[in-house]
Amino acid sequence: MRFDVLTLFPRIFDGFLSESLLEKAIEKKLAEVVLHDFREWTTDKHRNVDDRPFGGGPGMVLRVDPVVECVEDVLPLHPDPATILLLSPQGQRLDQGLVERLAKLPRIVMICGRYEGFDRRTIDLLDPIELSIGDYVLNGGEVAAMVVIEAVMRLLEGALGDEESARQDSFSGEEALLEYPQYTRPREYRGLTVPEILLSGDHEKIAAWRREQSLAITRARRPDLIEKLPQTKPSAKKRPQTKSPRANESAKTNDSPEA
Repeated sequence: MRFDVLTLFPRIFDGFLSESLLEKAIEKKLAEVVLHDFREWTTDKHRNVDDRPFGGGPGMVLRVDPVVECVEDVLPLHPDPATILLLSPQGQRLDQGLVERLAKLPRIVMICGRYEGFDRRTIDLLDPIELSIGDYVLNGGEVAAMVVIEAVMRLLEGALGDEESARQDSFSGEEALLEYPQYTRPREYRGLTVPEILLSGDHEKIAAWRREQSLAITRARRPDLIEKLPQTKPSAKKRPQTKSPRANESAKTNDSPEA
């Protein structure tokens, strides 16, 4: 999986890309993250990438020319087909289902905004998927790009120590419930103890307890997810066939000897 990230501030990613599981995934060549600075595609001596909005208003707008030309030059750098994401609060909301679909792609190009956003012609020309990580506003798209990279990276085969971890996470799997409570040592701390069922060694009962807990937590905190659970249709039972009283009387009349 290759990520091309287009940004005004590539150094923001330095610590993010050199720590923890993401660093290991990059070392194992499961993921590749390549940073590109919009300023390399400017033509003036001040390397300006923004300008005042036509029509007036506060702030500055990212110019269309350096952004579009940067994308056009980055796309041919790798043979895999690329999906272009533009990080924007106006975009489609990121959720686990979308993350799972993104994880199946060979390459993602992400465009990080700043200031008052992009000149609309950037979207018209590039036709990207506009993507939001939530109903709030950040200073720029870099943190949102990190969210996408980390969420997708976790689903790449070999990125986690145990592949089952990703399948049991909140919002994952067929039911997409919130995850059940987790416990580890010590067994008792300040009067709080680990539920006995988790110490029983009975894996069937533990699985049932965890599902009950997931359902209870999801019902309390995210009832909208409960409404999305697949409904199982009750099996149709055949009702015993019975003859109506009138049919029984008719049968008796036909069976009786003629007078």
